[in-house]
Amino acid sequence: MDILIESTKGFEDDLQQLSLEERENIEEKVDHCVGLFFTNQALMYGDLEHLPFPGQLNGYDSSLYAFSVSPDLRVILAIDEDPIFDQVIFTLFRVVQWEHLHKAHQAIADSLYEEISPQDKSALLV
Repeated sequence: MDILIESTKGFEDDLQQLSLEERENIEEKVDHCVGLFFTNQALMYGDLEHLPFPGQLNGYDSSLYAFSVSPDLRVILAIDEDPIFDQVIFTLFRVVQWEHLHKAHQAIADSLYEEISPQDKSALLV
């Protein structure tokens, strides 16, 4: 199984505002998560804070998570397994201050499902 690490423009913009030490800490944490994905997924997911989707998606669960870089800094990411292409995709969305985590999470969740039509959304929501 391959690992693909993607980052959004928002994540890249956030990185530019950080110190070199903070950027290195983020890189180390991402590498640690990727390594644990193959060796100990329970520990990897235990180190992450699950960010549930606001509402339900017809039995599906959110793949959004956050991890702590420092007491005040969080990275929001998604971990998605793609069995068709035999890969796992880590998508890095944002780096935010802890107090802005909920607002950033809500914005990301909304953007991920903004293209679903109102009829499709009602079919997904249970």
